[in-house]
Amino acid sequence: QVQLVESGGGLVQAGGSLSLSCAASGSILSINNMGWYRQAPGKQRQLVAISTSGGTTNYADSVKGRFTLSRDNAKNTVSLQMNSLKSEDTAIYYCKALVSGPGSTLRQYWGQGTQVTVSS
Repeated sequence: QVQLVESGGGLVQAGGSLSLSCAASGSILSINNMGWYRQAPGKQRQLVAISTSGGTTNYADSVKGRFTLSRDNAKNTVSLQMNSLKSEDTAIYYCKALVSGPGSTLRQYWGQGTQVTVSS
């Protein structure tokens, strides 16, 4: 099994900054993709930013230039620095990892979610 533990989040005024972190632990041989999704009330969960196994990082158009994803493969962690936050960034943010494990398994795991609230 693999656990994703998220930290960060909270309440911030519009224009402010927050940082989220996610650490994966457990039966991990390697992590393919790892990143963040978010879900606002009444909306579907959507990609925010993700780091691929090929070394590229993809961002949602709505966060490009404001959010930065950093990944540490040695520590199995990923961080999301969020700047110039807007009220529309308010959502529950979820860490996601696609993990290669023992027995040639390839499974997707989600964190428990962390609330980000941006007040206008």
